Amino acid sequence: MKIVDLKVTGLSGGTVEGGWAKELTPEDNVHTVVEVSAEDGRVGVGSTFTSSHLVKAAAKLLSPFLIGERADEPARVSEKLRQNTFWQGRGGSVEHAISGIDIALWDLFGKITNQPVARLLGGIYRNKIKPYGSLLFAEPDALREKLKMAVGRGFRAIKLGWTPFGRVSHKMDELLIQTARETVGPDVEIMVDAGGSDAFWPHGYKWALRTAQMLYRYDVTWFEEALHPDDFAGFAELRRHSPVPIATGEVLTRRQSFLPMFHQRAVDIIQPDCTKCGGLTEAWRIAWAAYDHNIQWVPHGWNTALGLAADIHLSCAMPVAKYVEFLTPSPYMDELIQVPFKPDAEGFLTLPEGPGLGVELNRDALERFAAP
Repeated sequence: MKIVDLKVTGLSGGTVEGGWAKELTPEDNVHTVVEVSAEDGRVGVGSTFTSSHLVKAAAKLLSPFLIGERADEPARVSEKLRQNTFWQGRGGSVEHAISGIDIALWDLFGKITNQPVARLLGGIYRNKIKPYGSLLFAEPDALREKLKMAVGRGFRAIKLGWTPFGRVSHKMDELLIQTARETVGPDVEIMVDAGGSDAFWPHGYKWALRTAQMLYRYDVTWFEEALHPDDFAGFAELRRHSPVPIATGEVLTRRQSFLPMFHQRAVDIIQPDCTKCGGLTEAWRIAWAAYDHNIQWVPHGWNTALGLAADIHLSCAMPVAKYVEFLTPSPYMDELIQVPFKPDAEGFLTLPEGPGLGVELNRDALERFAAP
């Protein structure tokens, strides 16, 4: 069975806060839905954390290597795309586009074989995984309200990130963490993301170590992106001395980029994003490499319900997995599929039972959010 079409739809109108050099607006186009169609009419869906302007340009480059290929060999086909765009890709936006295509190929493969992606990835170790609600910091009063709403939505773990944390003063940083712990109590896990991949990140090792020591006093589960993402040596030094686990990896693409982190023992937790790093195929390889190096793997997932579905399947297909990231609240998470994900009474998500990713696009929502 052959692949006959590739469709790309940018998302706009529901983009949540979380900018880099400037704050995003709801109309900003930074997420893209990818659909791969087989000749029998079945369609696999995926998504990528990249503007559709970039994905559409990459799709023109990739389509000659994709159209006409088998629809039931996702790992080989996505590697073909990667190998044949070496001089124009090798990471960056082309790899991001391959990521969305690869996820869609796995969904299509599951639909062809009538099996869930988790089983096709090697087998199902668990059928539930704990999500952490992912949201941004705010001033203390607004932060309290955000946290109360997240706990009210059923999250038993919450990650807080970016401004004003690390942007004002050490005193403000501690006030934010103290506010968070007092609001959610001792039984809800708190993770902290400094956002070291932000534009012109100013802090280095000593700031990160001092901050990690403060976070330890509030029982923070991990400290993420405390340094610039390319500072592997700094992460290795920080990991050796930090009293809390150190995490990073969301901006890296291709499995080869992660190997120096493993070899240098630079992190306690590695965080590839399957909507950017090369899709489920690359994320699966990275997760197993992390397992072989005794490094915890936690998928980064500031994306859509399709990306979350992919993360759930991969997490359930790994021998050791504890969390998935759940951007909340987000229209692209809550409205883009027919049956939205939500934590159960114990704060867990259940592996979808259907074939492929086990989710169905809400076509009305996709049309409503389609970027011009």
